[in-house]
Amino acid sequence: MQFPDYRPRRLRKNENFRRMIRETKLSADNLIYPLFVVPGTKVKNPIAFMPGNFQMSVDYIVPEAARMKTLGIPAILLFGIPEKKDEIASGALAKDGIIQRAVREIKNKVPDILVITDVCLCEYTSHGHCGMIEKGEVANDLTLAVLAEQAVSHARAGADMVAPSAMMDGQVGAIREGLDEAGFDAVPIMAYSAKYASCFYGPFREAAESAPSFGDRRAYQMDPANSDEAMREIALDVQEGTDIIMVKPALPYLDVIRRAKEEFDLPLAAYNVSGEFAMVKAAAQMGWIDGERAMLESLTAIRRAGAEMIITYFAPEAAQILRK
Repeated sequence: MQFPDYRPRRLRKNENFRRMIRETKLSADNLIYPLFVVPGTKVKNPIAFMPGNFQMSVDYIVPEAARMKTLGIPAILLFGIPEKKDEIASGALAKDGIIQRAVREIKNKVPDILVITDVCLCEYTSHGHCGMIEKGEVANDLTLAVLAEQAVSHARAGADMVAPSAMMDGQVGAIREGLDEAGFDAVPIMAYSAKYASCFYGPFREAAESAPSFGDRRAYQMDPANSDEAMREIALDVQEGTDIIMVKPALPYLDVIRRAKEEFDLPLAAYNVSGEFAMVKAAAQMGWIDGERAMLESLTAIRRAGAEMIITYFAPEAAQILRK
């Protein structure tokens, strides 16, 4: 049999060859770890379906942030669960709100880690939707001013970056204007630009206590069938001044991540969401897959698709392995 001159197996025969020609590099530098902050002290509530992840009070969040720094993870993303929820999301704006307190404490004790804050109202509203309600519907334009005020309050507390996730039209522009007017023109925005109405958010909604009490979020989050629309959404956020674009979820939307990387010259993040994490953990627990290899393969795939940053609940576990 006549073989071609090029034999790909020549460069696969041992680990040193494989390392030298590896196209996609994954490191702790690419990881962002989401954390859930709750009121009280000495609170560490396990999150069902998300092994190793917890709702934590501020006194536990601070050492957890320090641990991430030790592992070489450059950033954390904070979600807050307030003491009390109401129709107008007042806990999202309070100077002594749960996120504001957590940011101040983390930046005081672990100043070198980047603190990113989620800017959305679903954790703070009694109805669980991402915006203000008017006549039984989420009111887009009424929500924009509240999101901008929330972002400014996070910046005042010391947040290094804000991440608007409400999927309201015009949210990036409103937040950019609010930050600039308040003197925080150096605080960047990481926009949830293409956020799909996905079934993979289930465990997160328990963790953040943010399930909607009526209806669903398909009226403002994206239809999973659409890819061209995602490019239009991202283009709008770029025009409004975002510094980083994001696709969420990650694994079912690798094609969207790839398109975003090819079409936009901005840093790109992808959110490896709670359902993606839970599936790997559940299958590994049953002995159906090698959990460690599945984790690293998944994260590598997201990097290969084009994401420089991966928000993932695997972050500490992956960072420990990658350090070896």
